Amino acid sequence: SIDMDAAARQGVTVCGTDGDSRATSELAWGLILAVARAIPAEDARLRAGGWQRTIGAELQGRTLGLVGLGRQGGAMVPVARAFGMAVIAWSQRLTAERAAAAGVEAVGKEDLFRRADIVSIHYKLGPRSVGLVGAAELALMKQDAFLINTSRGPIVDRAALLAALHAGRIAGAGLDVYDTEPLPPDDPFRAAPRTVLTPHLGYVSDRAYRTFYGHAVEDIAGFLAGRPVRVLAAP
Repeated sequence: SIDMDAAARQGVTVCGTDGDSRATSELAWGLILAVARAIPAEDARLRAGGWQRTIGAELQGRTLGLVGLGRQGGAMVPVARAFGMAVIAWSQRLTAERAAAAGVEAVGKEDLFRRADIVSIHYKLGPRSVGLVGAAELALMKQDAFLINTSRGPIVDRAALLAALHAGRIAGAGLDVYDTEPLPPDDPFRAAPRTVLTPHLGYVSDRAYRTFYGHAVEDIAGFLAGRPVRVLAAP
């Protein structure tokens, strides 16, 4: 978000905040359960006077595929184990040793999309990750598999995902992030079938916000006192 080199050249001190929150991975599980069991649709149907109409997908015995095994991706693993799921993972730099240390199986990218019943994305956005999940990857997914994205919208090719949803090539998607945010009122994702959508809630939690804003105040006070803390870039 900030050009650290340019800040240093201009004599600007940049201080950060801690962010070791698992809020995003927790939200990912909320989306997984919501889309797999059609919770929002059944809630709306019940409130309108109806009764059960969907058949949900159980997690036990299924395979979770993690695209990215960093802090958030790694936090998904023990929860998946508690549900009785197998876990596989892929990233461009993931080694078998690192995956084994996290208790998961490292696989190739194509293998992950073929095998996973739920694909959850935990990847940083950058030039190499834009469109990382496109039509080719979605075509490999099982017809009863779900895609979850709590990372960044452009990692998934939106046109390809919309086409897959409307064609019924995948069972559904849980999305917290989008190419354009806030999501425009006429965005086609608002009418996409078998989706659960949240408005970028990943880090929007009580603990995370207390950390972010509390540390921001500490950063300002430290700078004004001539003793900067949590310095990310200095002149």
